[in-house]
Amino acid sequence: MKWSSVVSIEPDTSRGIAHCVAELQRELQEPPDLALLFVSDHFSKNYAQIGREVFRQLACRHLLGCSAGGVIGAGKEVEGMPGISLTAAVLPDVRIHPFHLEHAALPSLDGSPRPWEELFGVTAEEEPAFLLLADPYSFAAEGCLSGLDFSFPRSPKVGGLASAASRPGENALFMDDQCHRSGLVGLAVSGDIVLDTAVAQGCYPVGPVLCVTDCEDNILRELDERPVLEVLGKVLSDMTPEQQELVQHSLFIGIAMDPMKESFAQGDFLIRNLLGADTDEGCLLVAARLQQGQMVQFHLRDATTSASDLDDVISAFIKAHKGLSYYGALLFSCLGRGQNLYGHANHDSERFQHFMGRIPLGGFFCNGEIGPVGPVTYLHGYTSSFGIFRPRE
Repeated sequence: MKWSSVVSIEPDTSRGIAHCVAELQRELQEPPDLALLFVSDHFSKNYAQIGREVFRQLACRHLLGCSAGGVIGAGKEVEGMPGISLTAAVLPDVRIHPFHLEHAALPSLDGSPRPWEELFGVTAEEEPAFLLLADPYSFAAEGCLSGLDFSFPRSPKVGGLASAASRPGENALFMDDQCHRSGLVGLAVSGDIVLDTAVAQGCYPVGPVLCVTDCEDNILRELDERPVLEVLGKVLSDMTPEQQELVQHSLFIGIAMDPMKESFAQGDFLIRNLLGADTDEGCLLVAARLQQGQMVQFHLRDATTSASDLDDVISAFIKAHKGLSYYGALLFSCLGRGQNLYGHANHDSERFQHFMGRIPLGGFFCNGEIGPVGPVTYLHGYTSSFGIFRPRE
């Protein structure tokens, strides 16, 4: 197994492609089995050409990628400027099954796993890992993730939503020599390859853990049998002035992943956006379906906490995978991270390589990040989701 990652900030399309291809060919010394391509919106008029040319010039067996609001390659994060990221791997004894599908093709969640296996071209017994890239305007990724978890419960799934568009049809999804404008593209990989994952949500809890006592779908009305806005007001009044300032743009709600736990700590919650408050109805709108009896806690996010959480997540990953050797990695990071959060470039990439070493690292800034928290795969926001590769043997 060999991996390499390069990035170009060359504004000329042809020269950017040539630079990336030449660097990878020099590093790998043979045609790769897999290439991951991420292209900034500065090249929107040339998406299809870039995908075809990279596939042809690199002579790779399979190509996967998408358009992006920012790209990551060679461990560097390119934001606000032209960027082409290309990460490639030589993968002996690895089976790669590519797919492109539209949302209407998804089977029912009420049936057997068989239709899902047929749709994605692999069986659960093969223990595949999934790389998934979706267009947020045409594909409801959360339903697909539920189906994949149902059909492939032991399979890791990582990826992200293309992020270079403001309306339907503007994103690009690359699959081999094709450029699709909607749906989902992805790969199922199996054989002599293991995909390990790490997800950093980057928030810290404020206020007490509370029980949902009145809700409907994503509408939250009561916590601990008290009006939710009253409870939130008490949480806000107990905050420091600095925290109260963060509330204006960085207040979230965490939903406990294991409601049966007797005590909760940071990392025990799935972080979800608060979509707004309705003072007339006395409720909060949450970016998740709620159920009575769930345990929740409000959360805040700032650069310091996000950095600390990332360090903790990667440190825990290293401890859990001690003695294993990794050859390549992908980072799917939120558009709200990077320079927008930290005030400087390359933070998450540099911290990853500080802990993990100079593993080739590619990826992009997403409009939603795919990765597991516990046994369930989620579509996240404001998260960095890593997929890290090693041989099975």
